[in-house]
Amino acid sequence: MKILILHGANLNLLGTREPEVYGSLTLESLNEKLIAEGQKMSVEITCQQSNHEGTLIDALHSANEWADGVVFNPAGYTHTSVALRDAIASIEIPVVEVHISNVYAREEFRHKSLVSAVCVGKISGFGWMSYKLALEALVEMLNL
Repeated sequence: MKILILHGANLNLLGTREPEVYGSLTLESLNEKLIAEGQKMSVEITCQQSNHEGTLIDALHSANEWADGVVFNPAGYTHTSVALRDAIASIEIPVVEVHISNVYAREEFRHKSLVSAVCVGKISGFGWMSYKLALEALVEMLNL
């Protein structure tokens, strides 16, 4: 089984950007943890990050060719990108939306996700563990 972990805008700054919200774990360390979790489940993990909406869309389209599913943190694009919503809707593999922070405990504009309706599920608010929980749920769903 192959899973894409896709990180959106500004997540390259994990560990230094608002650590009180996003924690002190760097993106590199997060990816290492997720690859290790995947190995425990006999799942091949590929991690990608981009600050560019079009690159994220391209990654989703490409994943449809090689991956069994996607764990995706669209970051700020969650609330603004119809194009990412349409990209998720256009692929045949399941996508789980993930967020490090509890978006519902934050600013009002973060309460609305344009991508949730086309994802198989959403996990938020558990720090880096949100990714781990999303990965576990996706793998379990794919194994049904």
